[in-house]
Amino acid sequence: MKKSTLYAISLFFILFSCSEKKSAELFKATNFTAENLFTNNIEGPAFDAEGNLYVVNFGEDGTIGKVAADGTASLFLTLPEGSTANSIKFGQDGTMYLADYTGHNVLAVDMATKAVSTFAHNDAFNQPNDLCIDSQGRLYASDPNWGDKTGQIWRIDADGTTVLLDSAMGTTNGIELSPDEKTLYVNESVQLKIWAFDVDANGDISNKREFASFEDFGFDGMKCDKEGNLYVARYGKGVIAVLNPAGELVREVALTGKKCSNLVFGGADGKTVFVTLQDRKGMEKFQNDVPGKGY
Repeated sequence: MKKSTLYAISLFFILFSCSEKKSAELFKATNFTAENLFTNNIEGPAFDAEGNLYVVNFGEDGTIGKVAADGTASLFLTLPEGSTANSIKFGQDGTMYLADYTGHNVLAVDMATKAVSTFAHNDAFNQPNDLCIDSQGRLYASDPNWGDKTGQIWRIDADGTTVLLDSAMGTTNGIELSPDEKTLYVNESVQLKIWAFDVDANGDISNKREFASFEDFGFDGMKCDKEGNLYVARYGKGVIAVLNPAGELVREVALTGKKCSNLVFGGADGKTVFVTLQDRKGMEKFQNDVPGKGY
């Protein structure tokens, strides 16, 4: 056999082995932060435009923590008494929006001054739980009533006006827009269903339909990747379920912790998924094959 042929074969196996190793690292969860840095209400991870990661309930409830790239965390902000955040979203102008479930508000934080104000309030709010935001600056909020196992969906316009979109839901929890912003996904933690709605140019929803359902464990936060796949935190099972746009289960990414509460895409290429875990009071991460929808 010629030396050139042997070299080509050797090079092929080297490249194949590297590819295999790289592939094996996909969808494998590892620790990101230490345990017990946050409370058992750790939730709502979100990146700002500069790539800084913020997570709710650092050290004690009613706080916002800032997590560095190496997984170390520090206190960013303590909320006014009576307020506890469950979700974070950033507007295009850099404003931090918080679903304040104990204060029954959506709060706004000026990142330069750390001043906290009430962006939206409605006496009909139950407990604003999770948020997503569109390119027009409109927020969509899930609003469960855990005691009654019911829930609502709200739209909060850029001026803070609240619009009730649906009041006949189960225990609404995770909420997310598709990359083209034409579909709104909302899950129900107790009923174990994920619903899809059409979204029009005005931000109104219609054509409610069942997107997917499961027979066990719970649901929590959800995010979409750039291709429109939906990533669902399966609370109690300890996996991130990945569903394609047709609602079919593509894979489940196993985590060390079981009580995964939410997730966010980040990293230089948007392909790292960071997951909050309430039983570990910290975070794990895994490498994905597709970047998040904002990348």
